[in-house]
Amino acid sequence: MPTYVHLVRHAQGFHNLSQANHILPDPDLTDLGKTQCEELYKAFPFHEKITHLVASPMRRTVYTCLLSFNPSASAAKPPIIALPDIQEVSPFPCDVGTEPEKLLSEFSDEKVVDLGLVKEGWNDKGPGSEYAPEPMKLHERARRAREWFRDLGRGYKGGEEEVNIVAVTHGGFLHFLTEDFEGVDYGRGTGWANTEWRTYEVVEEEGKGVVLKETGQSWKRRRGSAVGLTETEQMELRAAFAGAVEKEFGSGKY
Repeated sequence: MPTYVHLVRHAQGFHNLSQANHILPDPDLTDLGKTQCEELYKAFPFHEKITHLVASPMRRTVYTCLLSFNPSASAAKPPIIALPDIQEVSPFPCDVGTEPEKLLSEFSDEKVVDLGLVKEGWNDKGPGSEYAPEPMKLHERARRAREWFRDLGRGYKGGEEEVNIVAVTHGGFLHFLTEDFEGVDYGRGTGWANTEWRTYEVVEEEGKGVVLKETGQSWKRRRGSAVGLTETEQMELRAAFAGAVEKEFGSGKY
């Protein structure tokens, strides 16, 4: 049976208000961000199909997932699995996560938020770390995340039922995760709006491994009859975006 991933960019955080706010460590959602979550909860059409909830361990992504998909913090809903591999790209304070013990004190109910994968060092983005903002490492953890989604789907009820994963992550990393770089706004670091969501099927392609293919329904909802970029055009944009990351955060700059 197919595995679908409904990818969501987090709601507005205080760091989204200005570049000056990028010094805020692991910032909270703004009031507008909380309203965006309420609107997403009302608009999302697949609540009854959700089998798994996943979020980057950043506070704004966890709270977006809670408020948008489990606003009553009910233990009857799937616990939110915090997945370090889908954290944001940059090493700015706003994109560096909180220490595990502090997260455990804030999200103490493991039936609502599962922090089992959040280990010491998950928030180390210094040179040499696996989460450093280096293009090759970003592509590598995006690959790991796609394979993790695949394995999560395979392990659900013996693969005999359709799987619908909601994964709340970040604007910059979404381009690496989906391998779709169309619409990147270099000023914002992403082409995704706050609480924008798109649906992908997890598939394996010979020579490419696990890839995410946007469903026709998802594409039509947001793009209508528009034609997507060719593979060559995507590769060119990918190289340009990776180059921009390297220029911004290259060796010695963070």
